[in-house]
Amino acid sequence: MTDALLELQDVAITYATRGGEVEAIRRLSLRLEPDEALGLVGESGCGKSTVALSIVRYLGRTGRIARGRILFEGRDLATVGDAELRALRGRRIAMVYQDPMASLNPVMTVGRQLMEVPMIHDGAGADAARRRALAMLGEVKLSDPEAVMDRYPHQLSGGQQQRIVIAMALIAEPALLIMDEPTTGLDVTVEAAVLDLVRELRRRHRSAIVFISHNLGTVARVCDRIGVMYRGELVEDGPVRRIFSDPRHPYTRGLLDCLPTLGRDKRHAPLVPIPGHLESSSSRPSGCGFAARCVHVEPARCTVGPIPLAPIDGDAGHRAACVRAAELPVWSRRRAEAPAAGAAVASTALVATEHLGKLYRPRRGLFGRRRPGVRALSDVDLAAGRRQTLAIVGESGCGKSTLAKVLAGIEVASEGRVSLDGVEIGGLGIDARDRRLKRKLQMVFQNPDSTLNPSHTVGYAIGRALRRLRGGAPADAAAGVARLLEVVKLSPAMAGRRPRQLSGGEKQRVAIARALAGDPDVIVADEPVSALDVSVQAAIVNLLAELQAARGTTLIFISHDLAVVRYLADHVAVMYLGAVAEFGPVERVFAPPWHPYTEALLSAVPVPDPDAVGGRIVLEGAVPRATERPRGCPFATRCPRKVGAVCDDTPPPVQRLADGHRLVCHIPAAELQRLQRMIAGP
Repeated sequence: MTDALLELQDVAITYATRGGEVEAIRRLSLRLEPDEALGLVGESGCGKSTVALSIVRYLGRTGRIARGRILFEGRDLATVGDAELRALRGRRIAMVYQDPMASLNPVMTVGRQLMEVPMIHDGAGADAARRRALAMLGEVKLSDPEAVMDRYPHQLSGGQQQRIVIAMALIAEPALLIMDEPTTGLDVTVEAAVLDLVRELRRRHRSAIVFISHNLGTVARVCDRIGVMYRGELVEDGPVRRIFSDPRHPYTRGLLDCLPTLGRDKRHAPLVPIPGHLESSSSRPSGCGFAARCVHVEPARCTVGPIPLAPIDGDAGHRAACVRAAELPVWSRRRAEAPAAGAAVASTALVATEHLGKLYRPRRGLFGRRRPGVRALSDVDLAAGRRQTLAIVGESGCGKSTLAKVLAGIEVASEGRVSLDGVEIGGLGIDARDRRLKRKLQMVFQNPDSTLNPSHTVGYAIGRALRRLRGGAPADAAAGVARLLEVVKLSPAMAGRRPRQLSGGEKQRVAIARALAGDPDVIVADEPVSALDVSVQAAIVNLLAELQAARGTTLIFISHDLAVVRYLADHVAVMYLGAVAEFGPVERVFAPPWHPYTEALLSAVPVPDPDAVGGRIVLEGAVPRATERPRGCPFATRCPRKVGAVCDDTPPPVQRLADGHRLVCHIPAAELQRLQRMIAGP
């Protein structure tokens, strides 16, 4: 065995709280070899980010390394002095955070921030630092590095910001790169590009990587080994292929059972969430921390004492902390015992748009100069029937959220019609809609923290929605709050809690309960599961499907996760630059012929299978500005199947195929089908 670049030896990390010290990491030992990529996975709260922060000793005032050693290149990071630690940070160890704006100074240009790294750590002069910064921007594949150097962070897209942060981390050529959820919140094509970039830069710079994620598909694409964490402990680790093909800890199997893939849907393969929830670290059992949620538990063996990581079949490279690891049956993806949801019954459209357009008209500029308007939606025709799920997919900036805002009345349509159960609502803002219309359509947002007042209890938030939408006495509202919490599978006792006392999944359930207060016919859910870990995501997705089946609700589901869309949707609309590129039943849209843009989106989906093969379609070229819409096909500047000048100069025709499937492209559907091949789940 070679000398490890990084080694954690029996590490324990605690945080001081009002109730005493809480052990966030109980006992953790792991090794990272030079030029190796290790993925850390697990539910939110399992300790992944705490491990990352402990390596750079950035635990804040309340955190401390209570026990053990963190050896990096032979030095114990737990005991080195502050000056030596500052020299290591950025120079030998670099970190990329989930939110790039947490690392970028909004009042400094990108170039200045990049130049600081070699100037501070290597003593480089301004000219040499600028040359290195320009070269690094080229390595992370940002076009026109000179122009990017002079921009401020707010002038860049989310994907560009993340590339800048990666460039800042790698410009000093560190030996260790720590990446904490670097692709969470990015759309599927940007995520795929960032993952490809990480793999390429790793080969070029020979940096070891600790890659933290709750998306097992991204880990399979980047890492050599996986460590699975639960309640501050490593419960399984091993090579990527062994973990995905032969997981030996029940928790690892539970995480894999939660994953939606392009080959599964709610009618044929329901998701299986892990039962229960992640318990608090303040009260740990004497035995297995997962025992209370484990379907294979034997109390007499699993709960009596600590369970160490032990080799599987004598293989020291694959270990699991489970007394039954060798006894468990061969793993295959579990199926839910509950009956599959029935097929959505075709019905007349409950909500529909016709030639819908939205133009944002900015105020006049300096000296009264009129600035060009921003076309957010253009000629959008969609429809969803009762009990059906219509999914809206596409990259960031394609118009998904603007469409949701028009449906909900947060924005007003500029052209066209929006009908809700036969009533025209496109021109009605939320304040112009009466109580009956407000009750008919409710919205669930991506981030529940932005919609739940931290000063008020859960009961107040739901009760206020009940009173505003239904009226009635306060006593009736209290009973209604308890009933709605039970509907979303939360205890009525949670009505007295405030948002800070809830987990991310619980907050999202509260947001759904509030949306149900008016017993709506339509729920518009805008990225409701994008930031949730896989088990909570599976539970929320199943909850939405169950509520739809029980209440007959129509669901407008907006997402960039195509695996979740394939699982949940009945119909899919693929949007690009404010227009619908493809629309139809989900089984049609996910099988050839695809619009070239749909084809690229599907090829970018991270598949939770390290042996999966399939051609990644890299979208190159610039996205047209919203103020300068192209004369021809909006996708022409990036289309890998562009046929010539006709794509630039002539709007593409609408091709109407079987079962309401339509796509907008110059290439005939039969020719697209011949060129394309099926993308299947693992």
